[in-house]
Amino acid sequence: MSAPLLSARALSVRFGGVLAVNDVSFDVQAGEVFTLIGPNGAGKTTVFNLISRIYEPTAGAIEFMGRDITGVAPHEIASLGIARTFQNIELFEHATVLHNLLIGRHRHRKTGVWSDLLFNRSVREAELASRRKVEEVIDFLDLQAYRDTMIAGLPYGVRKVVELARALSTEPRLLLLDEPSSGLNVEETGDMAFWIEDIRDQLGITVLMVEHDMTLVSRVSDRVVALNQGQVLAAGTPREVQTHPGVIEAYLGSVEDVSSLRRPV
Repeated sequence: MSAPLLSARALSVRFGGVLAVNDVSFDVQAGEVFTLIGPNGAGKTTVFNLISRIYEPTAGAIEFMGRDITGVAPHEIASLGIARTFQNIELFEHATVLHNLLIGRHRHRKTGVWSDLLFNRSVREAELASRRKVEEVIDFLDLQAYRDTMIAGLPYGVRKVVELARALSTEPRLLLLDEPSSGLNVEETGDMAFWIEDIRDQLGITVLMVEHDMTLVSRVSDRVVALNQGQVLAAGTPREVQTHPGVIEAYLGSVEDVSSLRRPV
C-alpha cells in the first residue's frame, strides 16, 4: 500500500481536566472517503479541529503528504491543499454565491499589492483563471441558477452546497466535511451523497468526513473509524464498524439491551 495522504499519530488534546481526544491514530489513503462516526461528544469535530490547526494537540502528530503539519499555522492549511466545511455554515451572507466562491480562490493569488492596484495583465489573467475555475465548480454542483443570488436569500440546503462549492474552489487534495447532511432532508441528503461520490470519483479529491447519518456513511464511505469518549472504538468497512458490539453499545446501550429490544414481548 502506498504512503497515506494524511496520518494522525497518537493524537491527544486536553481542555483543562477533560481529555477530549485520547491517543487517536488513523491513516487516510489518497482517493478514498474516510469517515469518523460516534455519539455526541465522542471527539470527532475535535479531531477535525486538530487537523485544520484550530486546536493544538497536547500530544501526537499530524502528517499530510509526508510532511509534519502539527506546527503549521491555521491560515496556512488551505495553501497546503486542505479545505474544510463546517457543521454550522460559514458563508458571507450579504455576498453572492459567485463572490463567496471567488473568496475560496484566495490561496491561489500570487500577485502583489501594487499589481492588484494597477490591475495589470498578470492580475487580469489571474482573475480570469479564478473565474473559470469557479464556473467549473458551479457547473459541477448545478448551482447555475443561484450564481448571482445573495446567500441570505438562499434556502438552507442550497447554502450547504454553496459551502461545499467554496471548499472545492480552493482545489484541495483533502476535503474535510463536518456533518455534511446536518439539517438536510432525505432528498437533499441523497444529493449530498451523489456529490461526495463524484468529488472522489470524478475530481480525485480525498474526503475525510464526520457524519451521523449512517445511511450516508454506508453509501459513500470506503473506511470508517468509530470514536467514543475521545478514543478509537473500531475501524474497518462501514459494515464491520456498524456491527461492532462496542459501537452498538455506544449508540444504543449494552448489547443485551439491544437484543432485548429485538425479542418479541
